[in-house]
Amino acid sequence: MTAEHEPIKIFCTLGLRGALVGFADALAAHGFPFDAVYESSNGILRRLDQGECADVAILLDATINQLAQAGTILAGSRRELARTGVAIAVRAGAEKPDISTVDALRRVLLSAPSIAFTRTGASGLHFASVIDRLGIADVVNRKAKIVDGLVGELAARGEVAFAVQQMSELRPINGIEIVGPLPDKVQKMSVFSVGIFAVTKHLDASRRSIEYLTSKEAERGLIDNGLEPANVQTK
Repeated sequence: MTAEHEPIKIFCTLGLRGALVGFADALAAHGFPFDAVYESSNGILRRLDQGECADVAILLDATINQLAQAGTILAGSRRELARTGVAIAVRAGAEKPDISTVDALRRVLLSAPSIAFTRTGASGLHFASVIDRLGIADVVNRKAKIVDGLVGELAARGEVAFAVQQMSELRPINGIEIVGPLPDKVQKMSVFSVGIFAVTKHLDASRRSIEYLTSKEAERGLIDNGLEPANVQTK
């Protein structure tokens, strides 16, 4: 098997995991099978610091830019892919409270029996700043499970009443329902981009896989996983 026909290796942030898993068959059919490592953008940076490498990166845009400036990502290969916001989910069948305003969100968070969010992910760091801004950090943190990974799974198992994470990380999880996004005044949209590692030995396959991921054909898969494709964003 030649290098250009071997599976490419992708380092992918958890925010794009659902979409990328859904694209596996289509990419293989186009001749670009892949193996993926799914972790937070900060986790991927740690892997890189430890000497791991891959062909393609799908990470937060700021992280891709950081790697491009360092020469780790090939110059000119970065493409904006999609964006998503922070949302709240409950176990399937549970009551969905009103979180449409900041005041309503504050009341829900104060009355919630338990809640989960991430320790190092972009959504968790943002949510920590939100509860601090609302003056309820001490109350929320006392009843919170602050972990790494997909916190929606905790809600699906009934371990917490509410899970807070990026919409694209919640949407693929079975056994939960989305309550809604955070109100605009406390929302943070995360932008994800894709780029090619300078060390790749699968340059052509990496470029063509990115062409697919950023194509019109891939839009529905992004949307179905709680993402807004870059090429249909409202500026």
